[in-house]
Amino acid sequence: MKICFLMYQGNMFSGGQGIYLYYLTRELARLGHEVHVMAGPPYPTLDEGVIGHNVETHSFWSYHHYKRNFLFERHPLTHFHPVNLYELISTRIALSSLLLSFSVRAYVKLNELARHHRFDIIHDNQTLSYGTLLMQASGYPVVGTVHHPLSVDLRNSLAQSASLYEKARRLLWYPWIMQEVAARRLDRVITVSHTSAAAVERAFRVPREKLRVVHNGIDHEIFRPLPDVKEEPGSILYVGNSEDRNKGGRYLMEALRLLRDEMDFHLTLVDQKKSNLKLVPRLVREYGLQARVTFAGRVPTEELVRLYNRAEMVVSPSLYEGFGLPAAEAMSCRRAVIATTAPAFPEVIDHGETGWLVPPADAAALAKAIRMLHGSPGLRRKLGENGCRAIRERFDWRRAAQQTLAVYEEVCSGRRPATPLPATAVSDGGEPAGA
Repeated sequence: MKICFLMYQGNMFSGGQGIYLYYLTRELARLGHEVHVMAGPPYPTLDEGVIGHNVETHSFWSYHHYKRNFLFERHPLTHFHPVNLYELISTRIALSSLLLSFSVRAYVKLNELARHHRFDIIHDNQTLSYGTLLMQASGYPVVGTVHHPLSVDLRNSLAQSASLYEKARRLLWYPWIMQEVAARRLDRVITVSHTSAAAVERAFRVPREKLRVVHNGIDHEIFRPLPDVKEEPGSILYVGNSEDRNKGGRYLMEALRLLRDEMDFHLTLVDQKKSNLKLVPRLVREYGLQARVTFAGRVPTEELVRLYNRAEMVVSPSLYEGFGLPAAEAMSCRRAVIATTAPAFPEVIDHGETGWLVPPADAAALAKAIRMLHGSPGLRRKLGENGCRAIRERFDWRRAAQQTLAVYEEVCSGRRPATPLPATAVSDGGEPAGA
């Protein structure tokens, strides 16, 4: 099968979507399929078996990530073309413009590639834009992955916005209608958890019969226990984008403020560069935590694995997760994880057995859990061992690729599920839950 992926920002540091792109395309290629990726900046690192096609844009993010190319390696007059100038300005203030402009440029690129390639299917990784629908209208079967609907991000961002200006900026940034329109019209929509499937059905009104659940995997060869790395007492690790209000960075800081005078701890944040962060550095100063917090920035994967292994515990205080990759990676490294009961952690973590769950947006409950695990090495060891075993048994990228192929084959052959999906669950890989 000849497969073409779309990804408006493909770098693995762009978040879970970039990690999903890398591993899923790698496994599909290893299964013998010809896999192409059309991606916008920051461009992805791909497995050697995957063919990449960079989509050149004039977006603000193209300038941000590749200033030299943008300023010195393009004809300067191209920046003043009305379309390019509009793209540069609008993509700084609206994600919808970034998604739309990329998808239209990808549609043009697809027509160029069509001279030499006839793709069997297009797989859109959360772009969900009108350009994607143009591809479908051209006759391509199109499957989309929705990690979670962005209406969730908007709701949580507005709830934590302190000023009218901040609320207006958030309202302008998130796409309101376009992704809903696109998602409803795709041939199939893949989500990475049952929780995400329910959210997509509710937010985008995607018919249940079009939804398929394919859980993410974990690279167990990389994310593994390291016998030569010892746990550091009191060390807490946070991995994620703390500027994303979904990730609960505020509540972790509030929990540590409560523990500041009663517990010896040190928090390491694997996040953007400190200079790019606004929320957490401000709270660190306000709460007097400067000596207790290290901003590690973005680190190579090998160093991230060592940080997981050194941590006494890993905390994922998110208000919402489509899957929760950092928590699963930590569990694969045999670390004790504290997460929240917010979607979709309960699908990944069994409370008290493979990890510890607390209510989202509850700093006091989070502080209590940190205090308890810090004083309970036996419980930490139990959670780490059970969590490692569960992750390795349940979440694997090869399995995810095989289930994704089943969705492709269903779409390309025109098959429909033999029986309607139950109202309480959406199936893995096209089979009714419980079949």
